[in-house]
Amino acid sequence: MLIVPEALIASLVSPEDAFRAVEACFAAMARGEAYNFPVVREALGEGRQYGFKSGLDRAAGQLGVKAGGYFPGNAAKGLINHQSSVFLFDPDTGRPVAMVGGNLLTALRTAAASAIAIDRLARPEAQVLGIVGAGHQAGFQLRAAARVRRFERVIAWNLHPEMLPKLGAVAAELGLPFEPVDLVRMREAEVIVTITSSPAASLLVRHVSPGTHLSCMGTDTKGKQEVEPTLVAGASVFTDEVAQSITIGEAQHAVAAGVLDASAIVPLGDVLIGKHPGRQSEGEITLFDGTGVGLQDLAVAAVAVQRATERGLGIDVGV
Repeated sequence: MLIVPEALIASLVSPEDAFRAVEACFAAMARGEAYNFPVVREALGEGRQYGFKSGLDRAAGQLGVKAGGYFPGNAAKGLINHQSSVFLFDPDTGRPVAMVGGNLLTALRTAAASAIAIDRLARPEAQVLGIVGAGHQAGFQLRAAARVRRFERVIAWNLHPEMLPKLGAVAAELGLPFEPVDLVRMREAEVIVTITSSPAASLLVRHVSPGTHLSCMGTDTKGKQEVEPTLVAGASVFTDEVAQSITIGEAQHAVAAGVLDASAIVPLGDVLIGKHPGRQSEGEITLFDGTGVGLQDLAVAAVAVQRATERGLGIDVGV
């Protein structure tokens, strides 16, 4: 078994690698060649979450699980709040193949999924990017979004505004004007990414203009919520996996309130393989409910393992 530690991931997997791997994952899911196993998620108290996401991709020959979660006290310890590891197994024999540091991979695959949704669903002429949230993953989201659209400026809101300058620095790196705004000014955005760990909706119907695309990437647990149910119900909703969308994703609240039927939610992979047209009008609000599926973690971890093997990196423990 090869151990690929977190410290090596940045040199092995690029954002472009993650985009291609996650895109292939979406397509394999849509073709029925890959599927996720039920998510195990447990609250540990004090806001901590721990769980397992796993699956099998027959097309790519990947079987495995990501173990990890969210630990909000980590920042005070100099650690990022999201901590995880990915374990890959031989799908034919069950033998362990690799253990891979999952922190950067999680950020890369989450941003890649959001960017793929923007690429396929946002209006081509979108010029203003809005970001709700300014935590660790917000910068990854900004960089990934900027690779698929030529934005002219970025506006952002965060519950704790003192965190916004760090996101502004990322925008500056990309040569994009950046402005902290009140939520009502999110109406100026043509693409909005939400990336928070909020237990209550921040983004409301009155904050979003017709024709906007939303990538809602923060809700991945029962009880989390970034946007109000009526906003979800009024949008064309796409997701990584419908089963997760209605149980732990943003759509859980709209479905529970009876304002959205689960049958109306479309897997994003269907758009990628041409089974669904995606956006169908200029004034349509499209919403991607990114719950984060285990198959995406396996896909990017497999890239890391392949590169490490080719370069003679990592630690072979001979299991």
